[in-house]
Amino acid sequence: MPNDQPRAVTIAAIAEEAGVSVPTVSRVLNRRSDVAPGTRERVERLLRDSGYRRRGTRADGAGLIDLVFNDLDSPWAIEVMRGVEDAAHAAGVGTVISAVHREAGSTRQWLSNVRARASDGAVLVTTNLDPLLHEELRGLHVPAVVIDPAGVPDLQVPTISSNNWAGGVSATQHLVALGHRRIAHVAGRSTLCCSRARLDGYRAELRAAGIPLDPELVVEADFNFESGFRAGRRLLDLAEPPTAIFAGSDELALGVTEALRRARLSVPHDVSVVGFDDLPLVRWSSPPLTTVSQPLVAMGRLAVHTVLRLVQGERLESTRVELATSLVVRDSTAPPPVR
Repeated sequence: MPNDQPRAVTIAAIAEEAGVSVPTVSRVLNRRSDVAPGTRERVERLLRDSGYRRRGTRADGAGLIDLVFNDLDSPWAIEVMRGVEDAAHAAGVGTVISAVHREAGSTRQWLSNVRARASDGAVLVTTNLDPLLHEELRGLHVPAVVIDPAGVPDLQVPTISSNNWAGGVSATQHLVALGHRRIAHVAGRSTLCCSRARLDGYRAELRAAGIPLDPELVVEADFNFESGFRAGRRLLDLAEPPTAIFAGSDELALGVTEALRRARLSVPHDVSVVGFDDLPLVRWSSPPLTTVSQPLVAMGRLAVHTVLRLVQGERLESTRVELATSLVVRDSTAPPPVR
């Protein structure tokens, strides 16, 4: 029985008929500017006449975006995911969520998957877009946006983050205004740009308030509950423990709070605690957590909008966007105890 299904038109076939290379056809499909006008017109006419549709895409632009995390086991990641999914759904775009771990070969496998499913764009979260990965994505004509870059941002790659420095200032300023002078900071790893910015904000506000910085009061930790618990115990073992602790994330703050509870100390009557993120769960912690709210959902939405603009060949006004943070005061902070 004869097969009446039309044969799929390939990029290779279009390239051969147009007398150009396959990468040139890909550049036309991705609306790249580095194609001669005459060549672009010839390729576009062939694409139009053949009824070619790039696999996985809509007629008017992107159809599939990769969302990539280093880890997926945190409430922080879920909030970013919500924003990405909201924007992608509204635009009629599909998403593929991956975790690219640090073991050898993981990134290479992800790139292979991107090539196989013909992804149109990528949103990478808390990562360094190293030159090799950048070049690979460029070669695949897959524009990328980085949310909360781990290291110094590459000016060629759009980044979206929150104003971590201002958040560090506002958290510390709140504790100073309550009368605290012995203020500790549980910081995220110094390899992360956001951690360094929050620590710098903390230091800047102490200087502005005329409070000497005590190195013993700064503890570096991972952004998770267990690490916050260990940091809290370490601070309580000091000869002169802090009366307030600013933690670099909500998960760290919850770990610190548990360390205080086990030491039979009350929050905030004995020690005040401030977090950073404003995850939904901290509204129901005991006590509800004072924290710096960063717009994680909005960051995810903006990343998708930015990728879609890049797919359409639009020029961005800026490759670096920082969204505002704000302090949310709840019940975990109070003036220091009278001693």
